[in-house]
Amino acid sequence: MRCPSCQHHGTRVLDSRPVDEGRSIRRRRECEQCHYRFTTFEKVEEMPLIVVKKQGTREEFSRDKILRGLIKACEKRPVALEELEKITQDIERELRNQGVAEVKSETIGEMVMERLSKVDEVAYVRFASVYRQFKDLNVFIEELKELLKKEQR
Repeated sequence: MRCPSCQHHGTRVLDSRPVDEGRSIRRRRECEQCHYRFTTFEKVEEMPLIVVKKQGTREEFSRDKILRGLIKACEKRPVALEELEKITQDIERELRNQGVAEVKSETIGEMVMERLSKVDEVAYVRFASVYRQFKDLNVFIEELKELLKKEQR
């Protein structure tokens, strides 16, 4: 590791600790020549995950977009942010474990709705109404009936 101060190639690690829920390692280093101390982070390089949108366009997966959608659906609902972050992490982990380079946005939407229905029914209906773009009240009522059937099981 090169010292950012004097460009010397020799540094020693003073302290290492896991961060970002164990996905990264934070290291405090010291230059062997000028004794400048600095911090580095080491993490596994993840394969990019591409989301194929309904219109056929592609964009890089964003955990933040999922979290923002969940927060919006749960607005003024008794759902902790930690729970929404856990849902987001679970979805990302599941997608990455599939080992595919591309995933359809519909797949992600269904994963979100499946988890959200177990957390808060009102938030689920809010998310579903935007995600599924209900064309009329009858389609919306059918979705509510399906939710009630799941609840009775």
